[in-house]
Amino acid sequence: MRKPISLLAACGIAALGLAATPAHAADPSFTLAGPAEIGLRPHPGQSGAPQKASVEFRLVNDTASAFERQSTFTIDLSGLKGIADVALAKQQGSDCTLTEAAVTCKRPALWKGETGVVDLDLSAAQGSKAGATADLTVTGKAEGATFKAATTKVRVGGPDLVLERAGLKEEQKPGDRQNLSIVFANEGTESVQGVVLEMRTTHGIDLLEQYDNCSYSEDTGEGQPLNTSWSTVQCLLEGEYKPGSVYGVDGSLTLKAAPHAFADALTYAVYADGHQPKAGKTSRKPTGGKKLAVRERAPKAASAQSADLDPWNNLQEFDFRTRNSADLVAWPVALAGGTGETVRADFGFRNNGPAWVAELRSGESVARTDIVIPAGTKVTKVPAGCHGVNADGTAREQTLGAPRYFCSTGHVVGEREKFSYPFELKIEQVVANAAGSVSVGRGTPEGTKGQPWDPNHANDKTPVVISAKDGGATPTATTSPSPTATATTSATPTATATSGVTANGGLAATGSSAGMLALGGAVLVAAGGGLVLAFRRKTGSHA
Repeated sequence: MRKPISLLAACGIAALGLAATPAHAADPSFTLAGPAEIGLRPHPGQSGAPQKASVEFRLVNDTASAFERQSTFTIDLSGLKGIADVALAKQQGSDCTLTEAAVTCKRPALWKGETGVVDLDLSAAQGSKAGATADLTVTGKAEGATFKAATTKVRVGGPDLVLERAGLKEEQKPGDRQNLSIVFANEGTESVQGVVLEMRTTHGIDLLEQYDNCSYSEDTGEGQPLNTSWSTVQCLLEGEYKPGSVYGVDGSLTLKAAPHAFADALTYAVYADGHQPKAGKTSRKPTGGKKLAVRERAPKAASAQSADLDPWNNLQEFDFRTRNSADLVAWPVALAGGTGETVRADFGFRNNGPAWVAELRSGESVARTDIVIPAGTKVTKVPAGCHGVNADGTAREQTLGAPRYFCSTGHVVGEREKFSYPFELKIEQVVANAAGSVSVGRGTPEGTKGQPWDPNHANDKTPVVISAKDGGATPTATTSPSPTATATTSATPTATATSGVTANGGLAATGSSAGMLALGGAVLVAAGGGLVLAFRRKTGSHA
């Protein structure tokens, strides 16, 4: 019989082992991912080919770096025999082979983020029965790494909600109303217990009615103003929805174009309860005592869409174009300082409305601000969203010290929104009649061009004037926004202050009777012998 090792001896052995083994970092762990479940349309027998459904397996690498060793991924297909047939999708990012027993894929490295492992096409096997299920599990292995497997349940048959497209008008004007008719069918092989109707609208479309069995939320992105968001309504429609039946929502759903409507969108969809997207953080539920109801319709009311188990036919979407306009206005800037001084200037524009503008589909910038820097000054600080170009608008490598700058918005410009780009400029020398400009509009290779939806191009461009003091530099006088400036929601900010600058941007005669100057979004005020540039900002302005 072997004698047990004493506790003291065990500790000694452990200590020796620790001393002899060099410390090293733990092996990285990676997570494989795929859909939780996929449904297959039952095999049609001799009447045609079975419909395919795609399954994508991928790997998530959320470690600090790439894993540069070969990895092997395997999917055991033995459980699918007699239930589903498998084929490799045509486009593969991995080196994959398919046999009757398994799919094997190899990757030379795993980069940070998500990496595709394999895409499979599945179809119900001939002779398979509705309701039959099997698990499809992908595993991975590599020297120096561990993998968390992913499993997708494959099911023959299931519910299939198909949504009819409503007859909405895409062209509208502010104040127009349209009724959203919701008709859907269950074209699958199994009933659905409870359906969630989801409707999402952009900033310019309002849904007028509110129901107690609906929740309402704003999907505002992190750090984004409210008018860039979608409004989401989710309504729980309780009951059993049987295969082959058609249903219609029994209640008004009125869409209204807001006064600021322009280019807007609507999506609406039906989901089996529990499979709907997560609602926004600001979800609320009304308590008016009115519920959105559903009634069964005759089958002939169903749409002519093909029946399949594809979730894309649960959803419809519309783009609306409203006859409206948005007036982009560049504001003038007048600065003053001594030779060698650094001054701060906020260049930019505001949208006088009435419409908001959004490039929802393309995601492209709505507007470009083209800033020409006055001669004798050099840009020493450039804000985010701006890049330097040559005087003719062509690209250049150096951002600082450029004679011209292009600044772009995001894909949304809200009604009454202000875009401000704070620069710092050093006055290097006095140049007679030196003047720059600020222009706003659609970006072109040469600069900007007036937007077709902007009714007034006369205010798209405005001057930038810098006047130099006599007597050299004042090292401590670096202009900055006034800490006491208050926010305003008016389209044209105003302020009251005394100033030593005239309305045309030149230096005025000194004296106690110097007048007020309000230049669009900027006000020059006297402060401690120098000049301070105070900018009035709107609520929700972009910097």
